[in-house]
Amino acid sequence: MGVLPHLRVLILRSNGLHGVIGKPETNVEFPGLQIVDLSNNSFKGKLPLEYFRNWTAMKNVRNEDLIYMQANISLETSHNTMEKQYEYSMTMTNKGVMRLYEKIQDSLTAIDLSSNGFEGGIPEVLGDLKQLHLLNLSNNFLSGGIPPTLSNLKELEALDLSHNKLSGEIPVQLAQLTFLAVFNVSHNFLSGRIPRGNQFETFDNTSFDANPGLCGEPLSKECGNGEDSLPAAKEDEGSGSPPESRWKVVVIGYASGLVIGVILGCAMNTRKYEWLVENYFARRHRS
Repeated sequence: MGVLPHLRVLILRSNGLHGVIGKPETNVEFPGLQIVDLSNNSFKGKLPLEYFRNWTAMKNVRNEDLIYMQANISLETSHNTMEKQYEYSMTMTNKGVMRLYEKIQDSLTAIDLSSNGFEGGIPEVLGDLKQLHLLNLSNNFLSGGIPPTLSNLKELEALDLSHNKLSGEIPVQLAQLTFLAVFNVSHNFLSGRIPRGNQFETFDNTSFDANPGLCGEPLSKECGNGEDSLPAAKEDEGSGSPPESRWKVVVIGYASGLVIGVILGCAMNTRKYEWLVENYFARRHRS
C-alpha cells in the first residue's frame, strides 16, 4: 500500500493484525498519508520509527481553509461521461471520544496506535510531524521519558500517552502547545513537578492520575523543596563547617583548657608553699 501516491487515510482499527511492523523498503512509501489508525490490534515491538520519517504529508503545515478531502470519480459510457465528487468519511477516536466524520477536513492529520503491544521509547522524530493534530499512543508498554521534541507539534490538539510505563518528568516545553485541548499521561511512572502555563492551567487531576511521583497543581500533593526535611544539616551548612569539625574544635578546646588549668594550679600551689615557708621562718626569727 505504500506505493499508492494518493493514499491519505489508512484505518485498520480493531482487526486481528499482529506482529512487528518492519522497515519500509524505500524512503518514499506513504508520502501522502495524513491519517493512520492501527488501534486495537496486537502489534508489538518498537514504534515504526522509519515510517514516521516517511510521512512527509504530516510535516508540512497546510492552509487552514475549510475544505474537505474528496476524490473525483469519472464514469465513461458509450454516450457520455459522468463525473462525481466522492467525499471521504471515517470513524476515529478524537479527544477520547469515538466520532463519525461524515467529512474529513483537508488539513487534519492524526496517528492512533493505541491498545497494542508496542514497547521501547517514544522516538524523538515524532517531533518532526509538525502538522499533527491528534496523537494517541495509550495502552501500550512504552517506557523511558517523554521526548521534549513533542513541543514542536504546534498544531497538536490531543496527546494521549496514558497506560504505559513512561518515567521521568513531564517536559516543561509541552506548556508551549497552545492548541492542546486534551492531555492524558495517567497510569505511568512519571515524577516531578507538573508544568504550568497556557493549556496546562486547564487540565484537571484525571490527566495525571496514578503517577505517584508527580506533584503540584492540579494534584493535591504538594512538591517539597527539601528544606524542612533536614533542619540540622541546614544549620550545619550555614555555620560554614561540618559537624565533625565542630566536635574536634570542642575537644581540642577542652583539652587545652584542662592543661592550662593544671599548670596554673601548680603555679599557685608553689607560690602558696613559698609564702608559708617564709612566714614560718620569720616567726621563729622574732621569737
